Amino acid sequence: MNHQTIQAGGTPRIADPIGMEVFSNRLLTITEDMGNTLIRSSFSTNIKERKDCSVGLFDRHGRLIAQASHIPLHLGSLRGSVQAVLERFPAETIEPGMAFISNDPYLAGGTHMPDIALVTPMFAEGELRFFTANIAHHSDVGGSVPGSISAASRTVFEEGIRIPPILVVENGRIREDLLDFIASNTREPEERILDLKVQIATNERGNAALDGLVRQMGLAQVEQAIEDILNYTALRMKMRIGELGSSRGSFVCHLDDDGSGGDPVPVAVSVWVENGNLVFDFSGTGPQAKGALNVSRSALEASVFYAAKALLDPQLMPNEGMMAAVDIRAEKGLIINAQFPAAVGARSITCQKIVRSIFGAFREILPESRALSSGNDDLPTIVFSANHARRAGTYVYLETIGGGGPASAETDGMNAIHVHVTNTSNLPVEALEHEYPLMVDEYSLVERSGGAGRRRGGLGITRQITALRDGTIFSARSDGHKFPATGVAGGGDGATAHLYRNYGLPTEQALASKVTHLVLAKGENIRIETPGAGGYGLPSERTDAEVERDLADGIIAAGDLPLYGR
Repeated sequence: MNHQTIQAGGTPRIADPIGMEVFSNRLLTITEDMGNTLIRSSFSTNIKERKDCSVGLFDRHGRLIAQASHIPLHLGSLRGSVQAVLERFPAETIEPGMAFISNDPYLAGGTHMPDIALVTPMFAEGELRFFTANIAHHSDVGGSVPGSISAASRTVFEEGIRIPPILVVENGRIREDLLDFIASNTREPEERILDLKVQIATNERGNAALDGLVRQMGLAQVEQAIEDILNYTALRMKMRIGELGSSRGSFVCHLDDDGSGGDPVPVAVSVWVENGNLVFDFSGTGPQAKGALNVSRSALEASVFYAAKALLDPQLMPNEGMMAAVDIRAEKGLIINAQFPAAVGARSITCQKIVRSIFGAFREILPESRALSSGNDDLPTIVFSANHARRAGTYVYLETIGGGGPASAETDGMNAIHVHVTNTSNLPVEALEHEYPLMVDEYSLVERSGGAGRRRGGLGITRQITALRDGTIFSARSDGHKFPATGVAGGGDGATAHLYRNYGLPTEQALASKVTHLVLAKGENIRIETPGAGGYGLPSERTDAEVERDLADGIIAAGDLPLYGR
């Protein structure tokens, strides 16, 4: 089977469209089962409760075949990890009973150190045919701060253990010494070992399902169906690109700073069609940051691929075929294509701004009816750590928090939602307070945070937490304190974010969007308010009934009525 059938300039061929559709759902069933296994069996709250993980299937050439509907940004880590394995371990040297582990953005195609990938080869008829892969965000992998990510980190050497592609299973046996080595470089070694073993078992379950599929259908038919899926996806993406014509769009948004308190950093993109390819040119974007907001190439690609799919064809399967006609132009040394040894721990914040710029640029390309306002377009993350309440050692509680979702011509923005390249769940209050010596004072919507419009922007989230132990270490990485989510077609901007220490107390203090190693005494609190989204259309066009309902629900206040012409 020729693995070069996906070509940007060619016309893909589909041998069996009906069989392909049935088969694609079989593959998605396997990935969903793998994902459910990983989530249900894990030990850390970040994986079992918040679902900060993803799984995928790849062919023997490292091409993505299918990915479960988890986290778009993990697409970059999964692809990069499989490709790095094949570069370090040529296919002819890989044997049954092997599995590989990695995380490093420069050595292993990862996006940041806490995302640890497991890659397992699958053999059929005596030869390497596929790879199952999964990735999970571990709450701590060592480094200078609990949670392993500080926006102020200067190099990757401060961000935890670096793992190039390494054999973690050999001859069917887990290398316990390697797991011990990795875990010993983290703050919660037992949790790391247990979750890594779940990741290994998840791929084995996926391999068993693939083996059953091959035995049922036959290897030749399976491989042909995969080629059909990739070719169909490539053809459908090229058709969508062809519908754009000669339009061109540009947009610039800004990060609050470079992670170290510097000046705002622009993230700029221009988009156009050239020779049948969709070009994303990031000229005008700011240079590599001093802090940890830098993005590796694999994370850049994942962000662009997500945006192209979401804007042009949301139902398109995320696989290698959709990437063939996407041309990404970004010089090395920019914040969105950083060079070693730049710190990348907080890369998700910048990835969200990459997507904000792309969605903004498409406002000039797509009809106004398909445009979207800016969402919260951030990934506010809070980390608490102290001595554990019920056992020896320390805990690391990490949570990424949603915000306002974008408004469209048809609908209001969703409230309290993760947007774009992230897709994790919240940690329920009950689970948080049961697991950690912390108390949740408030968990609510940020009133009046959505931008006004015919369709209002979604509201942000308030999370206020009190430390129940002295010496609790707190860190945060966030953005959107200076630059709001913009409205579209006359819609208003969303509210900016806020972070406070000791909110409502005499010692109340407003904090910057990036905080590292703040030590809290028992009884001190942290309050975060995430950004709201922009609105769509003129506020005066919102109906009286909708305005009255918003007022009754506390989404707006009486002082906002003049915005709506009331």
